[in-house]
Amino acid sequence: MASYRPVISVLRCLDVLAAVNRLSGRASLAEIHRVVDLDKATILRMLETLVHAGYVVRDDDTRLYHAAGKTLQLSAGYRAHNAIGAAVAPRLGAFRRRIGWPSDVAIRDGDAMIVVETSRESGPIFVNRGPGYRAPMLAASLGLAYTAFCSAAERAAILETAAQDPAPWNDVARNRAQADAVFGAIRSAGYATMNPAYMAREYENRISSVGVPIRDGETIFACINVLYLRSALSAEDAADALVVPLQEIAADLAADLARQSAA
Repeated sequence: MASYRPVISVLRCLDVLAAVNRLSGRASLAEIHRVVDLDKATILRMLETLVHAGYVVRDDDTRLYHAAGKTLQLSAGYRAHNAIGAAVAPRLGAFRRRIGWPSDVAIRDGDAMIVVETSRESGPIFVNRGPGYRAPMLAASLGLAYTAFCSAAERAAILETAAQDPAPWNDVARNRAQADAVFGAIRSAGYATMNPAYMAREYENRISSVGVPIRDGETIFACINVLYLRSALSAEDAADALVVPLQEIAADLAADLARQSAA
């Protein structure tokens, strides 16, 4: 259930954009009015807003509206989500059997890492947060690994966004010197660990994780973690037992995704 009432004007604008797309080649104001339950003046304001934003173009000769190429960006993340999830799935089950602990693979989605594939199973120990679950960038090991290994410019943008959110795991984003030290240490170690405040809130301090990037050179395709019970492994034991296998599967997955990208 949504926490807030929907913004009606946004819903109307999306209805108009959907109508323009559906009426491809014949999206006049009159035709859009026929399929959208809004008055023409409102539709025209929505169209002008979409034109200004770059999602719709108007042909002055025919007075028809067309979806612009920018609308393709709206599905780019969804396509990447499915493509990467499908590519990594075959290896995750075998990896869990090898190390005895579950993993998630996630890609960056704005201010969070969105899970595209997981080897978690529902049960009392590991909640099955399947594909589509979003973890804040600076909270879980997935996002911390991504932020550490991405470009300096991208890292600065991530930190700028996170600094506006008062969640405790974003405190690092509000202290540049601390951020440089934290992410430098992650790069030196080769892996990230879950933020303690996030661990306490989401897992009652029972579960932690280590995470590494799935990357080919400067390209980060995704990140992968391993989750473990803190009652079974200390942080030091987890690093000793899990980081090398995690880096190995990350390298294998990066090679798979690089081949897929080149195909």
